[in-house]
Amino acid sequence: MKRFFRNNGLSVVTLGLFVLLWGAQALTGWQAYNEEAQEHGRAVLGLGAYLESGHFWEATGENWESEFLQMAAFVLLTARLYQRGSAESKPLPEDEQAPEPPPSGPPPGPVRRGGWAAQLYSHSLSLTLLLLFAASFVLHLLGGTAEHNREAAAHGQPAVSTLAFLGSAEFWHQSFQNWQSEFLAVGAMAVLTIFLRERGSAESKPVEAPHHHTGR
Repeated sequence: MKRFFRNNGLSVVTLGLFVLLWGAQALTGWQAYNEEAQEHGRAVLGLGAYLESGHFWEATGENWESEFLQMAAFVLLTARLYQRGSAESKPLPEDEQAPEPPPSGPPPGPVRRGGWAAQLYSHSLSLTLLLLFAASFVLHLLGGTAEHNREAAAHGQPAVSTLAFLGSAEFWHQSFQNWQSEFLAVGAMAVLTIFLRERGSAESKPVEAPHHHTGR
């Protein structure tokens, strides 16, 4: 177990925190939902019913969507663009050293097969992140439509279709307010790693590296 945690500690801790905080989101969202329902004289929901509600899935999808967009954009942009001095950038072409020898051991199966399998595998990270973004976008849209219609019914207004909610300012306001913050975070990381360090972090340049050094 100790060896397993040493080899997988980063994923274990981050996914463990995800589960813990998602559970906290569910409990506090459930409490907030029922407090609002009581204030307006509506029936409260049990936890199981709340976990099936648009209120829960709208908030979940909205946040997942922005995170996967951030990571997909980061992977694609850093494949093509540079930032001098940033630990988040590839070295500039004029600063690149001689290529390192290939890693030992057999390459992944798609690489050995070659052809379209190797081509697809060579972009599999960005494609998977984009698919996760698309799935989260749909989750946000469906949850948001359900939540919008619940609010509309409470105020005696007609329900809207999923397509109509997709074209609404409400939906895009929710998306844009999250998307802009993700690109702010990526940009801040790219710039801050030029000047600041964190000893031992894979996201930081060596403490002794000059500011103009690009890459980790």
